[in-house]
Amino acid sequence: MRSNRAALRAGASMAATLPMIAGALALGIPAAHAADSPTRDTLAGTKPAWATAKADKGSTSDSAQVSARVYLAGRDAAGLAAYAKAVSDPASPSYGKYLSAQQSQARFGATGAQVAAVRSWLTAAGLKITGTTRHYVSVSGEVAAVEKAFGTQLHNYTKGSRTYRAPSKSASAPASLDGAVLTVTGLDNAPHKAASKDQLPPPDAVFKNSGPFSSYYGSNTASTLPSAYGKKIPYAVQGYTGKQLRAAYGAGGYTGKGVRIAITDAYASPTIAYDAATYAKAHGDARWKTGQLTQVLPSDYTRTEECGAAGWYGEETLDVEAVHAVAPAANVTYVGAASCYDDDLLDSLSKIVDNHLADIVSNSWGDIEANQTPDLAAAYDQVFQFGAVEGIGFYFSSGDNGDEVANTGTKQVDTPANSAWVTAVGGTSLAVGKNDKYLWETGWGTDKASLSADGKSWTDFPGAYTSGAGGGTSKTVAEPYYQKGVVPKALATANSAAGNRVVPDISAIADPNTGFRVGQTQTFPDGTEQYSEYRIGGTSLAAPVIAAVQALGQEARGGRAIGFANPTIYSKYGSRVYHDVTDNPTGSGLAVARVDFANSYDATDGLLTSVRSLGKDSSLSAVKGYDDVTGVGTPANGYVESYRRR
Repeated sequence: MRSNRAALRAGASMAATLPMIAGALALGIPAAHAADSPTRDTLAGTKPAWATAKADKGSTSDSAQVSARVYLAGRDAAGLAAYAKAVSDPASPSYGKYLSAQQSQARFGATGAQVAAVRSWLTAAGLKITGTTRHYVSVSGEVAAVEKAFGTQLHNYTKGSRTYRAPSKSASAPASLDGAVLTVTGLDNAPHKAASKDQLPPPDAVFKNSGPFSSYYGSNTASTLPSAYGKKIPYAVQGYTGKQLRAAYGAGGYTGKGVRIAITDAYASPTIAYDAATYAKAHGDARWKTGQLTQVLPSDYTRTEECGAAGWYGEETLDVEAVHAVAPAANVTYVGAASCYDDDLLDSLSKIVDNHLADIVSNSWGDIEANQTPDLAAAYDQVFQFGAVEGIGFYFSSGDNGDEVANTGTKQVDTPANSAWVTAVGGTSLAVGKNDKYLWETGWGTDKASLSADGKSWTDFPGAYTSGAGGGTSKTVAEPYYQKGVVPKALATANSAAGNRVVPDISAIADPNTGFRVGQTQTFPDGTEQYSEYRIGGTSLAAPVIAAVQALGQEARGGRAIGFANPTIYSKYGSRVYHDVTDNPTGSGLAVARVDFANSYDATDGLLTSVRSLGKDSSLSAVKGYDDVTGVGTPANGYVESYRRR
């Protein structure tokens, strides 16, 4: 399951050969502002693409209320992007010369004078200052004041079947501010939020898997069920555990000792400490030590009903338990957002960066690229860049809907996984055999066919597409330098001759049919709350697994931070440290048999039997070499150890 969001010094010197502007453009960063008139600077990307003349329904009422955030560009926005690239590139003389949070703020953050000037401008326009951080100034006020401040008219536009407010042209800021403003968000009021998906059952309604199961791949053959691809197939595993995943991805003797991993989601599970401890004990994982799992939470939560707060509990549970299963000695900090909206998720990411709460950050949420606007992309990228200069790496799940055509009607990637400043984690179907032996992986993509009424065949085999790892070519983010020479030209230029970012970068287990076993307190039909376990998947699993493997790599290199990992990940491409995942690793079709409770918790209402074919990801394909389902592949024996040499 992956929750989907709908809805920046003193220290080391810059590499002399790295032009500041080129550093930003090479990674696909939108320009912060451009000349608009002798007195104002355009804030590029603040008019959403859907605000067209055809969709224009006229002016928004002058008295309507608007809440917005004015993000600060800081002292040197281009220099921030360039230094973030330099410290992350193994070929750069500045590689690994990270700055502390205080140093990065002093070198690249907004000055007191810049903040004061921005506040004065906004107040003079008639807006009320509602908050000020090192990243932004938040304001509220009537439409008339917003229009005066940002030099644009707000109109109502149709977007799908709904009507939303948006600027009629790009917003701008006074040129006298001398580029102090990065962007403004909130001028359009289309949803920018995250929401749980149906693959992750909410904790307020119990979900359990029915048997029969395999304990490892192929251990229990469904001999009484119809064949598939000319042979009898195994029952789905009950759910892999940490021991099996550590063996599959070459953990060796590393445990993540001394490494800090952060996890971001919305809200917080009230039973996470109990659930995590119970699960670890049940499956032989190391016991959680006092202080090893901490939470950083907001003082208040908002939009709990709109965002389905309870549905996020299972997301946190999966992330925490998966990280600990693979990196049992790593310290884990959960940073919960006040809601599923972008502003609150951005605040959570900023807390990690501003306080350097971790070196590795796992994020299992996102949205389709079409819903991302350039203003928000710029705000996210700035946080990721600050993280990079501090040695913090961000890992985002690539999505659970393949090419998104079945979900949205349009082929596209997900965001923020599309950012050139994060590591996008794709998904696989994983076969771990007897004695925890790695057998093979396919790209995660599932076709489902149900058992016929007479039990003698699979109806319309192989059936309909249900889900798969997100991937493909961005339409908005330029091709980053680290993908050049690795990503096939046909993929990079699918949407533009100049080349674009392709997702994902690396991958790990995600298929729910070969998934991970998780333990969570849930509400049973009789109203009691009980701990129970179930199998789960999605790139929400792949992201924390890769984050945990990276923690093992950081331990292997003596605790030195890996930071933004993509340049290093791609520098290892083609070596034996990766499993080169394809959709047909055995030379014939692959499938598992699955039996589910019709009511999701017991056999009272019957059982549902189906066959799940593997390696069937929409229009995406896992092929030899880099591909848009699994990226460079999955970690193999030697991957963790390879970080010792850097």
